[in-house]
Amino acid sequence: MVPMFLTVLGCSGSIGGPTSPASGYLVEVEGVAPVVIDMGPGVLGALQRHAVPEDAVILLSHLHADHCLDVPSLLVLRRYGPHSATAGRVPLVGPSGTAYRIGVASAEEPGAVDDLSDTFEVSTWDVTPELEFKDDDEVALHVRAGRVDHPPESYGLRLTSADGRVLVYSGDTAYGESVVELAAGADVLLCEASWTHREGHPPGIHMSGIEAGRVAARAGVGRLVLTHIPPWTDPEAVRAEAATEYTGEILLAVPDLRLEI
Repeated sequence: MVPMFLTVLGCSGSIGGPTSPASGYLVEVEGVAPVVIDMGPGVLGALQRHAVPEDAVILLSHLHADHCLDVPSLLVLRRYGPHSATAGRVPLVGPSGTAYRIGVASAEEPGAVDDLSDTFEVSTWDVTPELEFKDDDEVALHVRAGRVDHPPESYGLRLTSADGRVLVYSGDTAYGESVVELAAGADVLLCEASWTHREGHPPGIHMSGIEAGRVAARAGVGRLVLTHIPPWTDPEAVRAEAATEYTGEILLAVPDLRLEI
């Protein structure tokens, strides 16, 4: 059995918080490059405690700033850092427009678009919704992206190891069938829960603790990890809400939390 590990690099919702970077998660499977899901502000610094950043494959759920704005900093490290001569190119996968959006953020002049192709092999979920990472000729990790309900083009990710262990990341999403289907039978569901439940929240953006728990219960997941909780939301209140819907183990994401899937 080859284990798959999840390490939380950052989990603060919408902005970096006083105790956590914004969204970023490291997935490790022996024999393949480290995989970083989302790279919000502060995540690159946290990643340096756990992996060699230049080696990491980057998967972006969507292009809101709190999920991608440390990619330009990684670009600088890969181009000019101490390992730049041997860094090569690594996959960067995200929604359509990823190369343009990150290129604008990285450009040195107003109106310019930085060409990322010297450091990244950019592809997009709308064209390539499934990826395989191989150890020799064997698939060690399979990734499938599925659209979720959030204002920009947004995806949740389902990661399956060679041993059949499944980690699902909801990305940012409202409650709905798409995220329930993506999470079906997962061993761990890393699920956003950005607020407590009340009338008047804008529709089609985020989930409450109740809704995250409901997704976990309906999908029949093994463990629920609540994440993307903003600094102004009480995490324990969110966890208490989730427990009214889901009777399994519920964890709160915190920086450096490490789980074997």
